[in-house]
Amino acid sequence: MSLFLVESVPPRNHGREEVRQALDRVAEAARAAGGDLLEVQVAQDLSKVFAILEAGDLEGAKKVFLASGLPVNLVKPVRLVGQDPEAARRSRGHVDYVVEWNFPPGLTMDAYLQRKQASAPKYAQVPEVRFLRTYVCEDMTKCICFYDAEQLQAVLRARQVVGAPVDAVTRVQSGDAAGPSAPGGQAGTTPQTAAGGDR
Repeated sequence: MSLFLVESVPPRNHGREEVRQALDRVAEAARAAGGDLLEVQVAQDLSKVFAILEAGDLEGAKKVFLASGLPVNLVKPVRLVGQDPEAARRSRGHVDYVVEWNFPPGLTMDAYLQRKQASAPKYAQVPEVRFLRTYVCEDMTKCICFYDAEQLQAVLRARQVVGAPVDAVTRVQSGDAAGPSAPGGQAGTTPQTAAGGDR
């Protein structure tokens, strides 16, 4: 089984309950296919869904997610960095912010991992932020990084300290709402530094 990032923009007439039910269907379809819905984060204004699926291949991941009735706007194989899948499952309700970085052309996976290993200790300079994990697209187009922090400015400061750009930030409501029965993060996603906002 491999990990896949699926991004979806729900129909505008979908409320929170409709999205929750859709994600329940994804979880059921994933289990029926021998995989798993590892975690999911949902924008507070329901404008975007980030789902991490364990599946046999890309088409299988897409098919599983389409069982939700939600559209698939992006699906890519990803590599989990910073935690193993079990740790990700345990901490998926503790994510406060998701940061997206669109990689520059020419960046390789090896170069990225070396850079990350070298810069990770610098997070200690911003103790109010706890880096949890990153999902790196295998085609090296982007990554999404998950943080446990109370303040957006602290997350942005941490990114600056480690020298990691920010293309978008999603504020996630931490807690038990981390699984498909209660979408694991309610967040607003906006470019650069904002968080929250209307759909």
